[in-house]
Amino acid sequence: MVNDTNVKWHEHQVSRDKRESLNGHKGCVIWFTGLSGSGKSTIANALDHKLYQYGIHSSVLDGDNVRHTLNAGPGMLQETHGEEFSKRFGLGFSAIDREENIRRIGAVAQLFAEAGIIALTAFISPYRIDRDRVRNSLQQGEFIEVFVDTPMAVCEERDPKGLYKKARAGLIRGFTGIDDPYEAPLEPELTLSAANKTPDQLADEVIAYLEQKGICRPNRAGVTVIPAEAQPRSANG
Repeated sequence: MVNDTNVKWHEHQVSRDKRESLNGHKGCVIWFTGLSGSGKSTIANALDHKLYQYGIHSSVLDGDNVRHTLNAGPGMLQETHGEEFSKRFGLGFSAIDREENIRRIGAVAQLFAEAGIIALTAFISPYRIDRDRVRNSLQQGEFIEVFVDTPMAVCEERDPKGLYKKARAGLIRGFTGIDDPYEAPLEPELTLSAANKTPDQLADEVIAYLEQKGICRPNRAGVTVIPAEAQPRSANG
């Protein structure tokens, strides 16, 4: 067995500064958090699309997508890796599994930021301590917590996946906002009121913040128009 003390950190020849200079902007992590159906994924995708048009390097880490791959559940993993592996490494939705879900995502987002890329994460991430751990793993000013503040009633009315209905019927246990708590950020960098604004308007608010902090300066004069059929599909987060 390899002891942890034998695992060493290796510096790379291409520094972060060089990568950011090549990209023309700084790397960071924009962490969207909010209830299911609040609009996290929709806003993150709208922001990603705008940044792409402005020539800024970004990538979206979406909660559902990641649980199909990096953080797959036991059921998915059992088909490909067997029962023992799936029980040990598959992630469900218990408090400790959610903690590990966010830890892994935070580590991946950090790699993006260190490569000079703007990582957009769209996860409920209900527990404050888990979000704070990700913040503390990054450099000062690199973690941008964005609270998508959509009223519970609006989220439940949207219910794009039918999850609230199932939770109310007792078919889903430990559902955030119903029988498991959501701990809203105390001092987020940004709060987006998503009930009465469009995703594009909210994405513009985030871009304004990035400009204000000197993270990026969108080249609006050179915007590339993306054909409608090539634009990413949106989904309520």
